[in-house]
Amino acid sequence: MLPIAPLMIEHRLIEKIVPLLAAELDRLRSGGRIDHEFNRTAADFFRVYADRTHHGKEELILFRELKKKEISPEHRKIMEGLENDHKEARKRVGGLLSAKTEGEAINCIEFIVDLYPRHIAKEDKEFFIPVMDYFSNEEKDKMLREGMEFDGSMIHEKYKAIIKELENHP
Repeated sequence: MLPIAPLMIEHRLIEKIVPLLAAELDRLRSGGRIDHEFNRTAADFFRVYADRTHHGKEELILFRELKKKEISPEHRKIMEGLENDHKEARKRVGGLLSAKTEGEAINCIEFIVDLYPRHIAKEDKEFFIPVMDYFSNEEKDKMLREGMEFDGSMIHEKYKAIIKELENHP
């Protein structure tokens, strides 16, 4: 299995939240009131799963290893664009979480609904498979193992953070 396989599988789950956000966007545009619980749940999904877990493996494993290689200018430009997408997505997810008005929520959801399908398509169709050619089989296996270890730590990281938050709650 290639180290990009788990990333592509994760894309399929991330794709499932996009229509849910689009439906929330339609509801808000039709005069619906801001749903803070929906926003908290969606933000949690993006922060823990899409960003920390999925983007974490991309940035802390795949991109880190690619930066050690002499890759084509085209691949470097795509990688930098993907990293910028991750940064902007973090901001917009944070904005969704802190949204006080329907307009603020709409702005963040519009961005997320627009970004993720394009971002995923770029990774799946233009980047992941071609960049595998820069790695030996041993390097690919090592990244796959590192990704599995990374995933194993995520549940503990999430719930340690919850305990810390509850400990600091008045």
